[in-house]
This record gives sequence, C-alpha cells and structure tokens, in this order.
Amino acid sequence: MSLRQILGKIGLAFAVLVMVSPAVLFFLWMASLSIKFEVDNAAYPPIFIPDRFAFKNYADVLASNRFLTYFINSLLVTGTATGLAMLVGVPAGYGIARMAAHRSAVVILIARITPGLSYLIPLFLLFQWLGLLGTLWPQIIIHLVVTVPIVIWIMIGTFETTPMELEEAALIDGATRWQVFRHVALPIARPGMAVALILAVIFSWNNFVFGIVLAGRETRTLPVAVYNMISFDQLSWGPLAAAALIVTLPVLLLTVFAQRQIVAGLTAGAVKGG
Repeated sequence: MSLRQILGKIGLAFAVLVMVSPAVLFFLWMASLSIKFEVDNAAYPPIFIPDRFAFKNYADVLASNRFLTYFINSLLVTGTATGLAMLVGVPAGYGIARMAAHRSAVVILIARITPGLSYLIPLFLLFQWLGLLGTLWPQIIIHLVVTVPIVIWIMIGTFETTPMELEEAALIDGATRWQVFRHVALPIARPGMAVALILAVIFSWNNFVFGIVLAGRETRTLPVAVYNMISFDQLSWGPLAAAALIVTLPVLLLTVFAQRQIVAGLTAGAVKGG
C-alpha cells in the first residue's frame, strides 16, 4: 500500500470521526443524564459516570404521563402512515420512472422539500370542519404529506437504476404490466423499498408539530409526551433524558437491524454499467 493510500484512509477516518463524534457524544451524555439523580445532574463540574445509578427514571417515565398510551398511538400513526405511503408510493414511483414523467418527479420533489407547516393550517381547518380533531385520523392523514413524497422520490431513483431487460423479457413472454411489476420489478427493488420504509418511519415517528396541534389528550404521540414533561415549575433532566432515549430506541433498533438493506439501497445502481 502506497503512502498516498495510507494518508487517504487516515484522512477519511478522521473526517468520519469529526462528523460522527458530536452525535455520539450527545447520545452518551443523554444516556448519562438518564441514569443520574437530579443532584448529580446539577453538579459542577459535571459528572459523566455517577457513583450511583437512578434507573428509576425509566420506571417513572413508563409509569406516568400516559406514556404507554402515547407509545401505542405512535405505533398506530407511524405504522398506518408508513404502510399507506408504501402502498401508494411504490407503484407511483415505478410508474413515474418507467414513463419518464420528469414533470411529475419535480412536483414530488417540491412536495418533499415543502415544510409540513405549510399544510398544517388548511388541514387543521378541514379536520375541524369534519369533526375529526382529537382523533388519530388527522395525524395519520397529515403524516402522509411527509411520508408519501419520501417513498415516491426514493422509489423513482431505485426503479430508474434497475435493469429494463428483465421486464422486457417478461413482457415478450406474455406477462402483463402488473405481473411484471409484482414478480420482476418489486423483488429487484427491495433494497430501495427498505430505505424508503425506514426513512418514512423515522420522519413519521419523530414528527412533533402535527401531534401537538392535531392530537387530543388521549391521542398524543411520544414526541409530544416528552414535551409534556417540561414544565415551568421544575425541569427534571433524568426522566426527560430517559423519555427521549425511549422515544429514540425503536427507530435506532430498526436502523441497526436494517443497516445492510440501507447501504444496499443507497448504493443501488452505483456500479450499474452503461
């Protein structure tokens, strides 16, 4: 290995370390806050590893503030919104890619980069008129505004890089367009579908604004539950950090277990020949 290659690898490792270390540090510090008593959290100089651990912070979070109800609400909202987004977005991405509908792709891109707050006020008025405020349906519907463009945009790029030869051969053999999509295109596009699914779950699960505006007392989601733990009278850092970690844990586990599919989906088509 030449000196230039060695220096290149060292530079790459240093760049990765610089980019990743702040996120890792914040995560570790949050974990430290979650297992400390309030006396240790307020100590100066700061204590990273305490002498005694306050695991009761996690028990207090799970036992209070309707946390289990909010967790179930998040599962229902995220699961339904993601499932509907995949059901609509995957065929839409395939159709746009195969028809080379570039104008439609631009519209999807605009919908993707438009802030969700732009849709919040008109949809709020619509849900109020329909009498749906305070239920889970407004949150599910408005989460589709976020998840559907993500899925469609990723699937457009995925299907554009999949080989057309297999689909053309299936059409010649007498398969219908639907059979080609179901039995040829979908199996090849599984890595891209995994990426779209995971990103849709992350964006839906972490959404805060929609939940706090459209939800009722019994239909709030987990990010809103964490926010409700902040009060003007007292701010308990231990339970707050524990709640934040509990909210992060499902998405973190999903990302860790599906990291191979994520890498495969993000690099799909990178080595495709001309």
